[in-house]
Amino acid sequence: MFLLGLLAIPLLGAALIAGSPAHAAKRVALAATSIAVALFIPIVAGFDFANNGTMQGGVEYAWLPTLGVKFAVGIDGVSLALLGLTVLLGPICVAASFTAITDRPKTFYAWLLILQAAITGVFCARDLVLFYICFEFTLIPMFILISLYGSTNRAKAAIKFFLYTFTGSLITLAGLVYVAWQHSLKHDGVWNFDIDTLAATARNLPLSTQGWVLLALMAGFAVKVPLFPVHTWLPLAHTEAPTAGSVVLAGTLLKLGTYGLYRFALGYVPGAMAEHAQTIAILCVVGIIYGGLICWVQRDVKKLVAYSSVAHLGFCVLGLVALNQTGITGSVLYMINHGLSTGALFLCIGMIYERFHTRNMAELGGLAARMPVWSTFMVFFAMASVGLPGLNGFVPEFLCLIGSFQADSRWGHGLWGSTTTSMASYGTRGDLGPWLTLIAGTGMIIAAMYLLYMVGRVVWGPLVLPPGFKADDGHGHGHDDSKGSHTAEAEKHDDHGHHSVLPTDLCGREIAILAPLAFLCLALGVYPKILTSSMDLAIDSQVKVLEEKLIERDRTRMGSTTPLVPVPPATKPNEGSGRPSASTIDSRIMVQNAGMQEAGR
Repeated sequence: MFLLGLLAIPLLGAALIAGSPAHAAKRVALAATSIAVALFIPIVAGFDFANNGTMQGGVEYAWLPTLGVKFAVGIDGVSLALLGLTVLLGPICVAASFTAITDRPKTFYAWLLILQAAITGVFCARDLVLFYICFEFTLIPMFILISLYGSTNRAKAAIKFFLYTFTGSLITLAGLVYVAWQHSLKHDGVWNFDIDTLAATARNLPLSTQGWVLLALMAGFAVKVPLFPVHTWLPLAHTEAPTAGSVVLAGTLLKLGTYGLYRFALGYVPGAMAEHAQTIAILCVVGIIYGGLICWVQRDVKKLVAYSSVAHLGFCVLGLVALNQTGITGSVLYMINHGLSTGALFLCIGMIYERFHTRNMAELGGLAARMPVWSTFMVFFAMASVGLPGLNGFVPEFLCLIGSFQADSRWGHGLWGSTTTSMASYGTRGDLGPWLTLIAGTGMIIAAMYLLYMVGRVVWGPLVLPPGFKADDGHGHGHDDSKGSHTAEAEKHDDHGHHSVLPTDLCGREIAILAPLAFLCLALGVYPKILTSSMDLAIDSQVKVLEEKLIERDRTRMGSTTPLVPVPPATKPNEGSGRPSASTIDSRIMVQNAGMQEAGR
């Protein structure tokens, strides 16, 4: 029932905002999102982490029984992690908008809450119709937030965002409905939209048919990620959106695409994924390099961070298409950690934009002297985004690359068998391998260059302020720090029209917004097992199906009649850990190698 609360509370809050005075809207929104955080605590407390691969906390009601449509929600370990990120960012986005949103606050906060409810529904849905309704409905609140509260080019950004994502989602709908139709044909015309039930049907489709279904799924989910070359809507939407909109985009909305690929592309059409993983991986690598090079020449700090998401999520999808435990684990970790660090960077940029009304690096510099607290957070989150060891960005990026490095069916043969025979035990089946990983790894170097350049320009060096700026002296009085060359004020008006001036450095509210994100970036960097141990069995269930399809594919390519080598089930976790034992993992590797050698003969 707590899952229903997470869906209902934001919607109830939006309804209360509609009937409240404008000045109370932000308080109602903060209360609603805070209650959602409180409801998430018993969900975590009651979750059986030792069985994180099974759906838990389920609630099911008949919705359209004649069509087999149900209102069904439930979560596994992966859904739980993404749901936690969604709930966490709710009050943060509301609190970050207190001084930024002064025009039509009721509309803003109401739609922000509706957006949170829709995203929550995506991660909880166990019925395909409910999933798609929530997935598609996220377009409406985000379109409104961008078009009404964005920057000067907001209309173009909102329309481009809507057209790209809506068109792709319709094609995805066609693919999903086709799978449901195939299921009805095999069950005397009885329709069923249960996600797990349809997965069994989709996996038994012919390989050529799976390929078309995969193409339909990629049309919607790749746009949502976004994956190169359908990424062009994202930088404009990020740049023009209000701060809270950018945080939601980076934190959770983009993860609807990666989650869709994990849940449906891997779960429904594993055979097609085994065939086409290399093509998708090449698009990921192109996006990683292209996005990094575009960031390198940016002078708008928000646009730079926006393009960095194209590169970072390229790593995320690369881990998914590695089709092994290491890569997929790294990918899911990346979904969480990218939302934390990149969302925090957008918050930091929004805080200086409120004060200086510019994001141009040519007009901002040396802020460490004027804003030491803000500068500390900015450097910290930039290092997390770079992937500094000890912070949250390092482990998922490393796992995605290692997973890609391992994913080569040629391990132990030819060039990769020239060292020692035992080296084959470190490989998994796939078409990625070291060369593709090497090229992708250069994206880490490029990321370090553009993010450190941004930090060097904005945080360090001589003080540079935009033309016409007056800073606050800490006592609420504006004074000119520009030696006569700056005159504009960093002013805001509250909901009653009263004049207020933001302090030079971060206030207590802003520190409270960034502090929990900084804590999580450090905690997940030092001890990522908090997350990995909570979703290992959920990921392992996907990997077992993928391994079978990869063995079958390699056998077909070699023209062998060798029977399909079974993959040992990971059903013997260590006591209290919820993870497969070392002997189980070793035996699985041995069987993989035996199957590979047999296929080679």
